[in-house]
Amino acid sequence: MRNGGTMRGLLLGGAMLACCAAPAGAETLREALAKAYASNPTITGQRAAQRAVDEGVPIARASGLPGVAATGSVTDNLLQANNNFLNPERSGNGQLNLTVPLFQGGAVKNAVRAAETRVDAGRAQLRGTEATTFTNVVAAYMNVIRDEAITSLNQQNVRVLDVNLRASRDRFQVGDLTRTDVAQSEARLALARAQLQQAEAQLISSRENYIAVVGSPPVALEQPPLLPNLPNSPTTAVSVALENNPNLIAARRQADATRYDVGVARANRLPRVSAVTGGTYFNYLGSLPPASLNQGINNSGTAAQAGLQFSLPLFQGGRPAAQVRQAQAQRSQALENVTATERAVISQARSAYAIWQSSQQVIASSETAVNANKLSLEGVRAENSVGTRTILDILNAEQELLNSQVTLVTARRDAYVAGFALLAAMGNAEARDLGLDGGVLYDPAVNYKRVRNRINDFDSDSEPVPTAVTTAQTPPQTAAVARPSDPMLDTPVDRSPALTTGASAPSRQ
Repeated sequence: MRNGGTMRGLLLGGAMLACCAAPAGAETLREALAKAYASNPTITGQRAAQRAVDEGVPIARASGLPGVAATGSVTDNLLQANNNFLNPERSGNGQLNLTVPLFQGGAVKNAVRAAETRVDAGRAQLRGTEATTFTNVVAAYMNVIRDEAITSLNQQNVRVLDVNLRASRDRFQVGDLTRTDVAQSEARLALARAQLQQAEAQLISSRENYIAVVGSPPVALEQPPLLPNLPNSPTTAVSVALENNPNLIAARRQADATRYDVGVARANRLPRVSAVTGGTYFNYLGSLPPASLNQGINNSGTAAQAGLQFSLPLFQGGRPAAQVRQAQAQRSQALENVTATERAVISQARSAYAIWQSSQQVIASSETAVNANKLSLEGVRAENSVGTRTILDILNAEQELLNSQVTLVTARRDAYVAGFALLAAMGNAEARDLGLDGGVLYDPAVNYKRVRNRINDFDSDSEPVPTAVTTAQTPPQTAAVARPSDPMLDTPVDRSPALTTGASAPSRQ
């Protein structure tokens, strides 16, 4: 069973709360998903591919519909036999034929069924593309939030170490510290600046990747809403995934289509019956010899014929048997692909569940570590003021706090991305589940109904134009961070209350 309704409501509610609390110009996860849904080239390209798959049905049906063909010719006899007094110098012929297929060994029926089944498979594949793209959007969104936080922490760390270095130099001037203390402060500041450079480069990379996936630069990204309906065990996740995963559904429908392909191949060695009728018009273009006209031969005339046409292949050099074996081998490949896809889905669901669960534990441990490291830094600073701790102790405590904060930020990102990937593996992270408000959702059935019964040979659609937006005009991203830093680290002694235990953290719900 699908839980899309509940997920839609919770994501809508969470996103609406985020929108209400967001400052002007801020962007929510739901807005980023809506942008990608409307203009991501992977999704729009798959929609075009699905429209091409839709055309397979009218193409297959055309083989079973009547066909009309007209032929014409004009012949000029440049050299005539001397003893042929009835041979005209030139002639014109026109012929119109109608052929109605009556029996083709089941080829048309099986071809249509195969095409219709592939349409179903294509729709499931489109759903899978949506889910994969949305997972990439969530990962890009959370990467930017993570890297902004890590960059901000490193910027703050550099500022703190810079203040420590100036203070160490001042105390060295008055003989309160040794040159070793100053060197330790200088080394730690240099290392912090190197870490900041790495963090800023990673932030720029994440922002550029966000543009590639979403289509526009990230602007003041808000914390994402809660993820609802996460399973309580990997067994539950796999059970739902085996029923609802769109990629697995697509593989199964592709395998179903190959069964009809075998029927099409077998029809190549069966008899075929068609009803045929036609008319012919001829005109000698006034070139009949006078003797012919005197004998009552007309200069023009018409003829018509109708009947049944029967054909029975007796020997085709083994081609039909090879085509049957080929179709059977392709069906075997499709069945194996179902198993391979099933394995991948099971692995994806179990891995995402394990990462999600592990991240919850890392979040809890990291929050404890952050609280402990803040208390430790406060104590080391206080003990340093009475001479029982060295500058190196303070530097180590600050580094430990920074490391635990980075671990916490990373774990929250990993938990959210893994949770969304888990929902995607279960088939519950598609456009119809997310309550996107970027307009009417794309319905592939609309195009299918539009083209299924078209029989006009001269019909066509308008010239294709790109749907996805280009990002060539977007400015290069920078590592500027507008998020406020932690004021607790900017004070000489940390006296702020402890952080939450994590029970209400968004990534732990």
